[in-house]
Amino acid sequence: MKGFLRRVAFYLITAWAAITLNFLLPRLIPGDPVTRMLDRFHGQLGPNAVFALRKLFGQTSDNIWDQYVDYWTRLLHGDFGVSFTSYPTPVTTIIGQGLPWTLGLIGVCTVLSFIIGTGLGAFVGWKRGTWVDGFIPVTTFLTSIPYFWFGLIVVYVFAVVLRWFPLSGGYTPGLTPGFNTDFIGSVVLHALLPSIAIIVSSIGYWLLGMRNMMITTLSEDYVLLARAKGLSARRILSTYAGRNALLPSLAGFALSLGFIVGGSIITEVVFNYPGIGYALFQAVQGQDYPLMQGIFFIITIAVLAANLVADLLYVILDPRTRQGA
Repeated sequence: MKGFLRRVAFYLITAWAAITLNFLLPRLIPGDPVTRMLDRFHGQLGPNAVFALRKLFGQTSDNIWDQYVDYWTRLLHGDFGVSFTSYPTPVTTIIGQGLPWTLGLIGVCTVLSFIIGTGLGAFVGWKRGTWVDGFIPVTTFLTSIPYFWFGLIVVYVFAVVLRWFPLSGGYTPGLTPGFNTDFIGSVVLHALLPSIAIIVSSIGYWLLGMRNMMITTLSEDYVLLARAKGLSARRILSTYAGRNALLPSLAGFALSLGFIVGGSIITEVVFNYPGIGYALFQAVQGQDYPLMQGIFFIITIAVLAANLVADLLYVILDPRTRQGA
């Protein structure tokens, strides 16, 4: 119980530090983002309108402490402010529109990459020294290719030359979003190409890590004892070797789940996919600080929550970590 409370306290302190840094960074950047926005009106706004805009963005006071308190008050009420580039659209609306696309694409692809990669890694480690070792250089080569380059190649070959898949977007323009056959089919078709690119480029990482851990685990005494007892190869692979070899990969998988919320920025930019990563890219280009802060906050909480869950799962799966907890 004490170990659990220590972990929770650590993540709460980390969350406070990350959120505070998220508040300070835009204010440390030279210039005033509200002033940049007011410049678009070319001095046509009166003092009352200027004050109203500054209040809307939480910059009515020069006192940094008052702004910090106001920032926390807004966060606790779920208010991330209003987007500069999409004014007067609230940041929560933009995040709410992009989050389902990112979770659907990046989330499913991350889970599939982990399952396929670790499954192949366990099999390759079990059959080491045979023809299956040929998977290693192929997947390692695909993983080592810069992702933006690999994505552009995939788009050019399959979307531009062969025209098997749509070039960009999340669905065919003109369709009404909803739970109907045409829209769902269009969403799936638009997601296939980026999904293939993500899975193919990610499998090698999980395969290599699982394969190396599998080889190490197979030399342990308990595995040798299981073989001496005459247990079946399937049981040794799944119950003894595979379960213990999976533990390091599980920690990495939990961390990758946290980054799902942030999305793969390069993926969404290359494929012009309407997710959180693409929204963050546009926010950086437009110096949209409220939107950047809102997205960074969501990413921070997601990563910390995923790490906390990984710590708890690690304790459950590996009893050795409970000592001293």
